[in-house]
Amino acid sequence: MTEPRTILVADDDRAIRTVLSQALGRAGYNVRATSSAATLWRWVEDGAGDLVITDVVMPDENGLDLVPRIKRVRPELRVVVMSAQSTFMTAVKAAQRGAFEYLPKPFDLKELLAVCARALAAPTAAEVPEVEGEEEKLPLVGRSQAMQEIYRSVARLTTTDLTVMITGESGTGKELIARALHDYGKRRTGPFVAINMAAIPRELIESELFGHERGAFTGALARGVGRFEQAAGGTLFLDEIGDMPPEAQTRLLRVLQEGEFTTVGGRSPIKANVRIVAATHRDLRQAIRAGQFREDLFYRLNVVPIRLPPLRERLEDIPLLARHFLDRAKASGLPAKQLDNEALERLKQHGWPGNVRELENLMRRLAALYPQEIIGSDAVNNELAEAEPAIETGGGSRAPESLEQAVERHIAHFVAVQKDGLPVRDLYDRVLAEVERPLLRLALSATRGNQIKAAAMLGLNRNTLRKKIRELDLPVVRGLS
Repeated sequence: MTEPRTILVADDDRAIRTVLSQALGRAGYNVRATSSAATLWRWVEDGAGDLVITDVVMPDENGLDLVPRIKRVRPELRVVVMSAQSTFMTAVKAAQRGAFEYLPKPFDLKELLAVCARALAAPTAAEVPEVEGEEEKLPLVGRSQAMQEIYRSVARLTTTDLTVMITGESGTGKELIARALHDYGKRRTGPFVAINMAAIPRELIESELFGHERGAFTGALARGVGRFEQAAGGTLFLDEIGDMPPEAQTRLLRVLQEGEFTTVGGRSPIKANVRIVAATHRDLRQAIRAGQFREDLFYRLNVVPIRLPPLRERLEDIPLLARHFLDRAKASGLPAKQLDNEALERLKQHGWPGNVRELENLMRRLAALYPQEIIGSDAVNNELAEAEPAIETGGGSRAPESLEQAVERHIAHFVAVQKDGLPVRDLYDRVLAEVERPLLRLALSATRGNQIKAAAMLGLNRNTLRKKIRELDLPVVRGLS
């Protein structure tokens, strides 16, 4: 009969030691538990145990500092780190110092047992180089469950060169994730180069990405270095990848497939020595169905997907984020401010259509415009007065309905009618018209009826816009077309 595996547990909280000892014992493991890092280290040196579970904060030593020492003397011994200090840096440090897994407290016992089973069955991993970093820098902020999952994913990815696709609404912090992957990753000594596909004219994107040779096109008076060359040895962040035109998509796919590219007008291939991180607020699967994005390119980019939740899905992070942004405002020269409890509660009731970016801007306004050191709910109400209010429900409040939710609700209505026995015809065109009409109307309103500017805003040909205006019978302001 096989001898049960032994797990060494170190935590200064007696209740946690008892719970873990009982749960692991019921699962068939032998358990040795201690409140002392020194005792844990003695056991490790003596060759005891098949797995270590250690807390970070111990009375005699930081548990994270133990991990590299354990890996040096017993590289085959896996270490699981648990901590109530559930910040991004804790997760990153645990991964970079060689921990098998990081578990933020409180955690589910079933998850812990699953982690133990994986750790005991996994092959020995190579030691990971450590990165110096200060906890207070906090590149990512939040202790919600959603953010904990992101921290763990990013921490694991810092040890790889895998391509990452970051999705999320505008203002959720997609570039912060990309920078964290770079700043704490294997390529941190190389450059971080970002390019926003939506901010560059379509005809210039290929030149911006891959560079061009002298004389490649009108105005190319000298050789131009593209972003792929600029990012050599580092990370290339392709923001708003969903807005990349089809021709550039084809060239990017070739680069990802072959690992090399040529400049516009060039013939000699250049090695693509970059890590790709892409981001978008669009639904790329929907764009694929609409023929606007290549499916093969999507799968090349979507190797590891990370979805950033909107702020309305992580309301418990608002107090921490608000304090963080007020501290940043103070560091930039604005007066020191704090929010009282009522003000913090009021922030949780807002819908946050602009997400974390909207909250940061609000904190800066409060710091700049209000003389009192303690900001109350009246000041917050004043600043949010013109923002769209949260929708009240019987259980409190929730965010305003998103465009996607509105469209789904509209489609559900048509489908419900069909189930009642009335046939639905041209459902695709009917739903598209529901979105297209207000979109064109708003674009024309924003440009005061100037069809040239409205077409540019929408990314449409002017004649196509005119045709749609006629088809949808939209009002036109004469003299501005």
